[in-house]
Amino acid sequence: MRFQFSASASVSVLTGLAALMALPAAAQTYPSKPIRILIAQAPGSATDNVSRVLTSKLTGQMGQQFIIEARPGAGGAVGTEAAARSPADGYTLFMANNSTHGSNPAVYKKLPYDAIKDFSPIILIASTPYVLTAHPSLPVKNVKELVALAKKRPGDLNYGSAGNGSTHHLSGELLNMMAGIKLIHVPYKGTTPALTGLLSGEVSVMFFTVVGIEPHAKSGKARVLAVTTPKRAPLMPELPTMVEAGYPGFEVTSWFGLLAPANTPPAIISRVNAESIKALALPDVSGALKKMGFDAVGGTPEQFAAHIKSEVERFTKLVKATGITVD
Repeated sequence: MRFQFSASASVSVLTGLAALMALPAAAQTYPSKPIRILIAQAPGSATDNVSRVLTSKLTGQMGQQFIIEARPGAGGAVGTEAAARSPADGYTLFMANNSTHGSNPAVYKKLPYDAIKDFSPIILIASTPYVLTAHPSLPVKNVKELVALAKKRPGDLNYGSAGNGSTHHLSGELLNMMAGIKLIHVPYKGTTPALTGLLSGEVSVMFFTVVGIEPHAKSGKARVLAVTTPKRAPLMPELPTMVEAGYPGFEVTSWFGLLAPANTPPAIISRVNAESIKALALPDVSGALKKMGFDAVGGTPEQFAAHIKSEVERFTKLVKATGITVD
């Protein structure tokens, strides 16, 4: 099951204020000291940038400093485990994403954390599409032509990814499965070298975030074919979706959301959720996210929990169907 959230409905100021007024007194005295937000990616990453946009407002709203602490390593497992093992007192939160709580649980047989049991979801903050992108030398202008060329030249075309088990990897295998083609996977060690591989023509195609590929598409260094969300991307409104290209059910997003360690008091979860909704409703916050290529989302902890469960289940089915393995 897939859940779609309306940004305008989820981040209304009235909703946020009503939720705050309904909170228990104990939650309204929280926080009494700075709050740490762990991220599993490096400083300067999309996870870091989204976290900073949100916390720039939460600091003022909640009267305490928010400190972002990067713990990169092992494909996100290092930082995610650290968050899972932190005290469940509301003073350590975690900015999860589609890797830590989507693709990783599906592709890795052993993780030092349980994406569902070890965390209490708070709120889905932002999301952005991936874009199916081709090197300009490839004689295709849309998904239909790419699929036709791949069928005409089986095993000749390849696609890049940020590494085995990454969302880019799973997106490529999803295309292979749904289109009945065989693009050869070329894993790189991270998104930057993978993008370099695409722009240099070392790989034929790649799924990349809309904000990351947009300047290269404008310069003519990359040719964009379709976005992986049900609706067209505001940053590239002329670009069709994979559904419009003839592949219903093809949906992959890059997303970010706040979690707390499991068993964090519900009143604290509700307080952070309400404050985050209030922040996301501010034009400068939603505007800053949009400039980065992200849509503000919002919603309830229950909706975010359902989203995570759906992501893990969907990627797990894909892994089983395609036989994806991670070294």
